[in-house]
Amino acid sequence: MKKIGILYVKGALPNFESFGKLPTHILKDNGLINGKKAHQVLDGLIIPGGSIMESESITPEVASVIKKMDNQGKFILGMCSGFQVLSHKTDIGRKSPCPVERDGLGILDVTFHPLIGTDRVQAEITDESFLTSGMVSETINGFHCHTYGDIRGDAHPVLFSQVKRTDYSDNPRKILAGVRNDEGNVVGTMIHGSLDENPALTGNILQFMDADEEEIHLIHQGNQELLKKIKGEIGIGFDIYADYHLPSDTGGDGKISPNNQETDELPPFLMIASTGSDSGKTFLTTGMVGALRRKGYRVGVLKVGPDTRDIVPSLYLNKEPMVKFSSIKIGGLGWKNLEEIINELKGQPYDLILIEGVMSVFTGLLNEKTPFSAAEIARAGNIPTIMVSGCNKGGIETAALDLVSHIQMLQKLGIKTTGAILNKVYHDKIAENASNYIKKTTGLDWVASVPKAQLAVRGGTPEVELKLEDFCLKAMETVEKYVSVDEILKMAQKPQFTGYCSYEDILAIYLS
Repeated sequence: MKKIGILYVKGALPNFESFGKLPTHILKDNGLINGKKAHQVLDGLIIPGGSIMESESITPEVASVIKKMDNQGKFILGMCSGFQVLSHKTDIGRKSPCPVERDGLGILDVTFHPLIGTDRVQAEITDESFLTSGMVSETINGFHCHTYGDIRGDAHPVLFSQVKRTDYSDNPRKILAGVRNDEGNVVGTMIHGSLDENPALTGNILQFMDADEEEIHLIHQGNQELLKKIKGEIGIGFDIYADYHLPSDTGGDGKISPNNQETDELPPFLMIASTGSDSGKTFLTTGMVGALRRKGYRVGVLKVGPDTRDIVPSLYLNKEPMVKFSSIKIGGLGWKNLEEIINELKGQPYDLILIEGVMSVFTGLLNEKTPFSAAEIARAGNIPTIMVSGCNKGGIETAALDLVSHIQMLQKLGIKTTGAILNKVYHDKIAENASNYIKKTTGLDWVASVPKAQLAVRGGTPEVELKLEDFCLKAMETVEKYVSVDEILKMAQKPQFTGYCSYEDILAIYLS
């Protein structure tokens, strides 16, 4: 059987996509496969996306494997962060006054610099390689999900993506999205999902390895065993495990929950919304996903709006892919409409769908284009909401007042608020009084207080040097200590799309 490795180190996202169902073996930081040096065992290697550069996960042993496989002429495919590993260096200092550089292996003659991209894209193939053989001038589909997407250098261009937005602004143009080495056996690409959505690329890889029909069958069998092993672990290197049943365990219909109960019903939905940016939505959503996953639940995670980077930490713990319905459209920004997403999730094997809001739940509410806010998404789908407010800016008292005013407006709009969280709390007694005020004023039964988490790394958001393993483990530990995920499960309910409220009706409610 041909053996295709996938790099499985801290910060890697080995299930962010399916990689054409090709990987059969795990390459860990010791550089070994079943006790043997990996370059002697593997026929090819896929380096996935994630925060591999920020986490500084490439050990000398792994670097040696990659360089030797290159010298052997075996294929190496780096995707996003995996592409950065193969480059000379990456400037990860998006919000730093000076570059914060991480060295790569220098196999591909490029450097990376900050440029946010979260579009679904079409990309044009411009050159031959093991990946693109016979496909020059054709287009492929996939998506971008990166913070460092400005590629500079002299490597041979292979792919150019047509993008609509970068760095949060409309700027339609073609940008470099993939290169190869001189020999064509090493390719780096920023296009996630390209193997899953474009079978011709997967076919080229199999052809490059001279895999016959029997070997292809064995590769797919090996991939199923690999998935069971990978998906059983929460995150990477935490030594935290949970039972996981692949859809194939059901006999192929794919409609089974982790508790082995067949269903054609919609899973329940719950939105985590907030009073503003930097409230901790991403941190708390990530922690909830990890805590529920440890209990054996399968959780799907969606994002209101286009910035899918926010749900990457959840997917790191969850070992779930980014899919076409991961991003809910608002104001024309994002990937899919809510109604389509609800229809696609019918019968899917999830125990809960968590939706992370965008900015304040009301940001965009008074835009004449509808929907333009998380509130409108919650209302249109009859989705219950937990409101979060951070205490780090105006204090606990202000956070409580913000929660009350937001919840009261949600109630006027007909949106069910099931709970509230005071996040980044620094004084227990003040938080207790504030919680009582919230309960008394809004009628809520459930108000949680969560202290500010102490992260060991600079930043702690997708904007600033995020180390997935540190962020995710702290999020999971915090939620398990301060938030009852059993209560979270009870708050969710099955969605029902009822249509969007008109701008005129929203304005009338807002001003009443």
